[in-house]
Amino acid sequence: MEKAEAKVRRHIRIRKKIHGTPERPRLNVFKSLKHIYAQIIDDSIGHTLVTLSTMDNVLRGGLKTGGDINAAKEVGALVAKRALEKGIKKVVFDRGGYPYHGRVNALADAAREAGLEF
Repeated sequence: MEKAEAKVRRHIRIRKKIHGTPERPRLNVFKSLKHIYAQIIDDSIGHTLVTLSTMDNVLRGGLKTGGDINAAKEVGALVAKRALEKGIKKVVFDRGGYPYHGRVNALADAAREAGLEF
Protein backbone atom coordinates (compact mmCIF):
# COMPACT_ATOMS: atom_id res chain seq x y z
CA MET A 1 0.00 0.00 0.00
CA GLU A 2 2.95 2.35 0.53
CA LYS A 3 3.74 2.45 -3.19
CA ALA A 4 0.18 3.48 -4.08
CA GLU A 5 0.13 6.11 -1.33
CA ALA A 6 3.42 7.54 -2.60
CA LYS A 7 1.95 7.85 -6.11
CA VAL A 8 -1.09 9.69 -4.75
CA ARG A 9 1.13 12.05 -2.76
CA ARG A 10 3.24 12.77 -5.86
CA HIS A 11 0.11 13.43 -7.91
CA ILE A 12 -1.27 15.86 -5.32
CA ARG A 13 2.08 17.67 -5.17
CA ILE A 14 2.17 17.97 -8.97
CA ARG A 15 -1.45 19.16 -9.21
CA LYS A 16 -0.76 22.00 -6.75
CA LYS A 17 1.56 23.49 -9.37
CA ILE A 18 -0.11 22.50 -12.67
CA HIS A 19 -3.44 23.96 -13.78
CA GLY A 20 -4.96 23.86 -17.23
CA THR A 21 -6.11 27.18 -18.66
CA PRO A 22 -8.00 27.94 -21.88
CA GLU A 23 -4.69 29.03 -23.47
CA ARG A 24 -2.71 26.02 -22.13
CA PRO A 25 -4.90 23.11 -21.10
CA ARG A 26 -3.52 20.19 -19.11
CA LEU A 27 -2.51 16.93 -20.82
CA ASN A 28 -3.22 14.29 -18.18
CA VAL A 29 -1.94 10.70 -18.34
CA PHE A 30 -3.38 7.67 -16.56
CA LYS A 31 -2.07 4.17 -17.03
CA SER A 32 -3.19 0.76 -15.92
CA LEU A 33 -1.59 -2.58 -16.59
CA LYS A 34 -3.69 -3.16 -19.71
CA HIS A 35 -4.34 0.35 -21.08
CA ILE A 36 -3.13 3.95 -21.18
CA TYR A 37 -5.36 7.01 -21.22
CA ALA A 38 -4.73 10.66 -22.15
CA GLN A 39 -7.01 13.65 -21.62
CA ILE A 40 -6.64 17.32 -22.39
CA ILE A 41 -8.49 19.26 -19.69
CA ASP A 42 -9.37 22.93 -19.17
CA ASP A 43 -9.36 23.21 -15.38
CA SER A 44 -10.83 26.73 -15.33
CA ILE A 45 -14.22 25.38 -16.48
CA GLY A 46 -13.66 21.74 -15.57
CA HIS A 47 -14.18 20.31 -19.05
CA THR A 48 -12.36 17.59 -20.89
CA LEU A 49 -11.57 18.92 -24.36
CA VAL A 50 -9.92 15.85 -25.93
CA THR A 51 -9.71 12.27 -24.73
CA LEU A 52 -8.17 9.11 -26.10
CA SER A 53 -7.20 5.71 -24.78
CA THR A 54 -6.13 2.35 -26.08
CA MET A 55 -9.77 1.26 -25.71
CA ASP A 56 -10.87 3.79 -28.34
CA ASN A 57 -12.40 2.32 -31.50
CA VAL A 58 -9.66 3.84 -33.66
CA LEU A 59 -6.91 1.93 -31.84
CA ARG A 60 -8.67 -1.13 -30.52
CA GLY A 61 -8.12 -3.46 -33.47
CA GLY A 62 -4.69 -2.23 -34.54
CA LEU A 63 -2.76 -2.77 -31.32
CA LYS A 64 -1.35 -6.05 -30.09
CA THR A 65 -1.77 -4.93 -26.48
CA GLY A 66 -2.82 -1.67 -24.85
CA GLY A 67 -0.22 -1.75 -22.11
CA ASP A 68 3.09 -1.34 -23.91
CA ILE A 69 5.27 1.48 -25.23
CA ASN A 70 4.00 1.13 -28.81
CA ALA A 71 0.42 1.65 -27.61
CA ALA A 72 1.52 4.73 -25.65
CA LYS A 73 3.16 6.16 -28.77
CA GLU A 74 -0.03 5.67 -30.77
CA VAL A 75 -2.15 7.32 -28.07
CA GLY A 76 0.26 10.27 -27.84
CA ALA A 77 0.26 10.85 -31.59
CA LEU A 78 -3.52 10.59 -31.94
CA VAL A 79 -4.32 12.77 -28.93
CA ALA A 80 -2.02 15.45 -30.39
CA LYS A 81 -3.72 15.14 -33.77
CA ARG A 82 -7.17 15.55 -32.19
CA ALA A 83 -5.95 18.51 -30.13
CA LEU A 84 -4.54 20.25 -33.18
CA GLU A 85 -7.86 19.73 -34.98
CA LYS A 86 -9.56 21.58 -32.11
CA GLY A 87 -7.00 24.41 -32.25
CA ILE A 88 -5.00 23.40 -29.18
CA LYS A 89 -1.26 23.80 -29.79
CA LYS A 90 0.23 24.33 -26.31
CA VAL A 91 -0.46 22.19 -23.26
CA VAL A 92 0.89 21.61 -19.77
CA PHE A 93 1.98 18.01 -19.20
CA ASP A 94 0.63 16.25 -16.11
CA ARG A 95 2.37 12.91 -15.63
CA GLY A 96 -0.15 11.94 -12.96
CA GLY A 97 2.40 11.02 -10.31
CA TYR A 98 4.06 8.40 -12.49
CA PRO A 99 7.82 8.46 -13.09
CA TYR A 100 8.70 10.11 -16.39
CA HIS A 101 9.97 7.05 -18.22
CA GLY A 102 8.60 4.10 -20.14
CA ARG A 103 5.04 4.51 -21.34
CA VAL A 104 4.61 8.04 -19.95
CA ASN A 105 7.77 9.21 -21.71
CA ALA A 106 6.76 7.50 -24.96
CA LEU A 107 3.33 9.16 -24.91
CA ALA A 108 4.86 12.59 -24.27
CA ASP A 109 7.48 12.22 -27.00
CA ALA A 110 4.90 11.08 -29.54
CA ALA A 111 2.64 14.02 -28.69
CA ARG A 112 5.55 16.43 -29.14
CA GLU A 113 6.51 14.90 -32.48
CA ALA A 114 2.90 15.19 -33.66
CA GLY A 115 2.91 18.94 -32.99
CA LEU A 116 1.92 19.65 -29.38
CA GLU A 117 4.15 22.07 -27.49
CA PHE A 118 5.01 21.50 -23.82
